[in-house]
Amino acid sequence: MRVLVVEDDLPLRRIITTILEEEQYEVDQAEDGEEGYLMATSYEYDLVTLDIMLPKMDGFTLIKKLKREGYQIPTLFLTAKDRVEDRVKGLDFGADDYIVKPFATEEFLARIRSLLRRSGKIGIEGKISYGPILLDTNQHEGFIKEESLKLTIKEYELLYYLIQNKEQILTRDQIFERVWGIESETTDAIVDLYIHYLRKKLTPFGYEKLIRTIRGVGYMVRE
Repeated sequence: MRVLVVEDDLPLRRIITTILEEEQYEVDQAEDGEEGYLMATSYEYDLVTLDIMLPKMDGFTLIKKLKREGYQIPTLFLTAKDRVEDRVKGLDFGADDYIVKPFATEEFLARIRSLLRRSGKIGIEGKISYGPILLDTNQHEGFIKEESLKLTIKEYELLYYLIQNKEQILTRDQIFERVWGIESETTDAIVDLYIHYLRKKLTPFGYEKLIRTIRGVGYMVRE
């Protein structure tokens, strides 16, 4: 899961990032509204947390622009503005939830899990499935008929992304950016290698053809 944290308070931004990374989320950071908007529209995120009072572009404007342009990223306001009218305004502008600083870590994480469930990013109790495959997002493991696939971290992240976008064609660039990140020192050829690894893990169960090659484009998961 990849989360964008838009927060101009550096110590708080670091705290939020640490909390999320300890829960195995991948985290990118932006220190103002304009940078947050640019990142949110340039890369794929499963969720965005943001403040209202941001330099260059406030959180209300950022969310309004994203929604107006068709981006459906789950968004969570994390702000010191606790007036009812501010909460109403944020929700009316398209935010999915609102939590006031200071906040309890457990509530913050629970709200994130709730948003991810509502958006279909994770299933009930942290599980998603497609066909015979069940992914446990808490254990970061995959199963077929209760038997573990013994996935490495990157194999799990790749399979998760494919299943999250089941029956949709994903280009090599999309997969590479989402799983390895644009700052990775490797190349997109790593995508083909890890698709090969995944198919080998699925072969003993007879499901290697679940991952389809779309020649000249990329891959998709489809029964």
